[in-house]
Amino acid sequence: MSEGNFSFLALQEPQLALVGGLAEKYWLDDANTALMKTRQFAELLAQNVAARTGLLLVPGESQLALLERLTREAVVPPEAARLFHEIRKSGNRANHTLEGDSAQALSELRSAWILSLWYWRTFFEPDYPVGAFVPPEPSLTAAELQRQLLDAEDAIRRQAEQVTQLLAERQASGLQHIEQVVIAAGLAASRIELTESQTRERIDEQLRTAGWEVDTVQLRYSKGTRPQKGRNLAIAEWPTSSGPADYALFMGTTPTAVVEAKRKNKAVVGSLEQSARYSRTFRLDTPGLTLPYGPWGEGQNAYRVPFLYATNGRAYLAQLQAESGIWFRDARRGVNPAHPLPGWHSPAELSAMLEQDTEAADSVLTTEPLDYTVGLRPYQKDAIKAVEQAVAVGKREMLLAMATGTGKTKTAIALIYRLLKAGRFRRVLFLVDRETLGEQAGNDFKTTRLEGTRTFAETFNLTAIDDGSIDTATSVHVATVQGLVRRVLGDSPPSVGTYDLIVVDEAHRGYTLDKELSEAELGWRSEADYVNKYRQVLEHFDAVKVALTATPALHTTQIFGLPVFAYTYREAVLDGYLIDHDPPILIKTELSENGIHWKRGEEIATYTPGADVTELYQAPDDIGLEVQDFNRKVIAQGFNRAVAAELAQQLNPHGPEKTLIFCATDRHADEVVQLLKDAFREVYGELDDSAVVKITGASDRPLELTRRYRNELLPTVAVTVDLLTTGIDVPRISNLVFLRRVGSRILFEQMLGRATRRCDEIGKTTFRIYDAVRAYEAIVDFSTMQPVVTQPKRSFSTLLGDIASAPTREARALLRDELSAKLGRIKNRLTPAALDTFEGETGQTVEAYLAGLRQLEPDALPALVAKQQTVMEILDGGRMRGGQPIFISDHEDRVTAVVQEYPGGVRAEDYLSGFTRYVQDNRDRVPALLTVLTKPGSLTRSSLHELRRAFDHEGFSEISLQRAFASVKQVDAAASIIGFIRAAAGNEAPQPFDARVDAALARLLGSRSWTQPQQQWLKKLAGQLKANGVVDQESLDQPSNPVVLQMGGFERLSKVIFGGELPLILTQLQEGVWERGA
Repeated sequence: MSEGNFSFLALQEPQLALVGGLAEKYWLDDANTALMKTRQFAELLAQNVAARTGLLLVPGESQLALLERLTREAVVPPEAARLFHEIRKSGNRANHTLEGDSAQALSELRSAWILSLWYWRTFFEPDYPVGAFVPPEPSLTAAELQRQLLDAEDAIRRQAEQVTQLLAERQASGLQHIEQVVIAAGLAASRIELTESQTRERIDEQLRTAGWEVDTVQLRYSKGTRPQKGRNLAIAEWPTSSGPADYALFMGTTPTAVVEAKRKNKAVVGSLEQSARYSRTFRLDTPGLTLPYGPWGEGQNAYRVPFLYATNGRAYLAQLQAESGIWFRDARRGVNPAHPLPGWHSPAELSAMLEQDTEAADSVLTTEPLDYTVGLRPYQKDAIKAVEQAVAVGKREMLLAMATGTGKTKTAIALIYRLLKAGRFRRVLFLVDRETLGEQAGNDFKTTRLEGTRTFAETFNLTAIDDGSIDTATSVHVATVQGLVRRVLGDSPPSVGTYDLIVVDEAHRGYTLDKELSEAELGWRSEADYVNKYRQVLEHFDAVKVALTATPALHTTQIFGLPVFAYTYREAVLDGYLIDHDPPILIKTELSENGIHWKRGEEIATYTPGADVTELYQAPDDIGLEVQDFNRKVIAQGFNRAVAAELAQQLNPHGPEKTLIFCATDRHADEVVQLLKDAFREVYGELDDSAVVKITGASDRPLELTRRYRNELLPTVAVTVDLLTTGIDVPRISNLVFLRRVGSRILFEQMLGRATRRCDEIGKTTFRIYDAVRAYEAIVDFSTMQPVVTQPKRSFSTLLGDIASAPTREARALLRDELSAKLGRIKNRLTPAALDTFEGETGQTVEAYLAGLRQLEPDALPALVAKQQTVMEILDGGRMRGGQPIFISDHEDRVTAVVQEYPGGVRAEDYLSGFTRYVQDNRDRVPALLTVLTKPGSLTRSSLHELRRAFDHEGFSEISLQRAFASVKQVDAAASIIGFIRAAAGNEAPQPFDARVDAALARLLGSRSWTQPQQQWLKKLAGQLKANGVVDQESLDQPSNPVVLQMGGFERLSKVIFGGELPLILTQLQEGVWERGA
């Protein structure tokens, strides 16, 4: 074996060299055997890759499953994976149908040789030089071939032993870092070079898969192939006035696209210019051609064929965009950008695209009114306009940032309705990351009315969540990321043109930057693996992407770009759509301020989660734990009791307000519930036991508890960890209590978002934050643009999600084995309570369940575990014996202070002093400030909004000023921002704004005789003045204003009711508010 294309492997991999060399010997005389041996070579090579990387080998795992796993781990890059799969498929056909000729055998040998070079460069010599592949000369007799065949079989057995040994060595030595392998494999793959014939064969196969008739060798212009009605032909070497196009795609007799096919490793994106040249110089003298509506453009620069492609046959790789994928451009509009695709459009998709006139649609959208039945708010209209304008100029990724509670879904539905109605897009994918969110969105589509009485779903065809049966009539498809991954990565992925618009809901959640994947074997192994698939889904389709998020973060903007429109929580508060929170109320205790300490030699009680006993040990050194460690590293019973007693003084357990408390752990939540009940009974005497409940994954029927919390009077206090941080809407929540620190700005903002919704029925004007662990202070300086954690711990619940989204039978089998092994490891550590719950939910003991699970058919696994979310959450809830011991503190504690902390961590007095300095230093710099000080009655709605925004930006909100003034002066002065500004300038003392309006109205009513309708309207206008701070024509002409709804607008109200004097009357009313002594 000293000669041949694979002989270089003999130094490190003699068995591989032997099998590859034997395949070479057969290629000319027995192509079928050569193809099977080549497949065998590739199988051994893949097993070696897994072993040298330290990845677990699974007995009986198919080559397909192994390759999918290696690809997910990024150890086998797409270009190498494609070669592996080509060899696998050819070998399978040779084995099952006995087909194969020498040309095909030689082609697959060349592919195997390319893979062997990639392997060598990845693991041994990155700069290994390469010569040319030499077609081998068969020279062995039949007897020699038979002998070498036996040697090869023996080599395969030895190879299996070597693979096992390699794997053991890698795992014993701590594994070769997978990141290093990924980098080396990627570099080696970037040097893979294909011959021109290999490139053309690959492109042929891709086009064939997309529905085109193609054969580079036979279907050529030079061989007489011409377009024909009823056929979708890819004709090679089509002549143009500037040279032959590699392919011209015809739908019937209509030239639809031209393709430039580059060979080897050449960059693709620049080759689109050649396709553009071929389109401009396309010859139209072939009899029977039908022009596709064009040309597009003027003179010599006009395009005669609308769609341009360029490719070198390489699989698309985001990190090597310019050198991979299929680059595409719609040449009908100059603003249409070129972009890479992982596949080709089908003939039907190009036909549908030809029928679209996007320029006309964009023009229609500029004049289409936004006054729909659903009643869009001004900022929602602005968001829709921003997206439509970005689409019109060719932008393909857009981010909408809108605060929780501001109607993102309603905005998205209205946007989709307009884009479909105008014909700008054909089919929309509405993508969510949870099935419950998908069901909720589907219901919203079915109930939202945009025009007249018809709902969205009655106007456009809607396909329910994860229903794969999409037909040509489908306009909107609601799907989960997991469900779509199964389709995209499955055996029959949808075409790239299936959707032309993707709307992503809650884009911030769980979507992190692409990283090297974890060491796990299957699909959803980490956040990084999740987002890898998530991005694969997005990049698979030739679609414009619009993402919605409440909390834009670094990872979100790196996928979708900076927001084209943002509407923040503070803006929503200023506009009155969400409510503000009071300055956080800090509950300070001796332990929270000073920490918990033990001196060296002191006895400390420890508790192991789930154990039935505590243990004592002597502190080996001084130990100190701060408030962020409370109820995580130490059970702080004194602290919890003191805080619970204070909360009982502050909160009303009888309603109607509701309280949400965030704890550190499930065990902590249990303790807080009991302490709160005891404290409330101490204060109120009697207490309904259902007033305070724990709602976590370990609760009995947590979804039912959540519904009760949302819809019924009791419970009024919910104690949770993370379960209620997102995804619930309970407007009555008026108190948030933080008994845990939060490590993520995004999560913290989601927690605050639980209380921001208005609830006028209980008179909710603000909500309160009770902070016993300085959570607000710890998070407030965090940048929203911080990356989120990319390596979360693997849990039973995550495993449950993996099972639901596993794309293949092999994947489900591996997950079954992993679930069995994980449950087997912890079953003896489960507490009696956890065992009782497990048996109650499953109807079996753990041992019986485990025995059945191990024998279960893989395809039956999803149905078995689909209804066992509660079981998995309990297993994740720490109810096990063993684990890391936790200190138990018996230190007594007491509350030392309950104070409100103002922006900057200052006292109320200092906050008001800072406000006064700001007003005095900026009276000539802030727009409208001088007007407030000299003529406040002339403020308009717009100028007051800008004034509030400017002061809010500096940390001076109306609510904080009111609370600070009340704290310092011991007077509840519900003054407006205008009143506080004038007080800071020394004009007058702040007074309640409502009282000022009432006094001004009384003077106005007494100034002359008014008719009954005039008096009624003046009282209504005074009410609007109280609510909004100003009342002018702009505010009265808002579509939702009673003046518009009842009278048709400002002008008609003035003419019909006030004889045209309404502008003067409003000036008198507003100036009267600020009269001295008012």
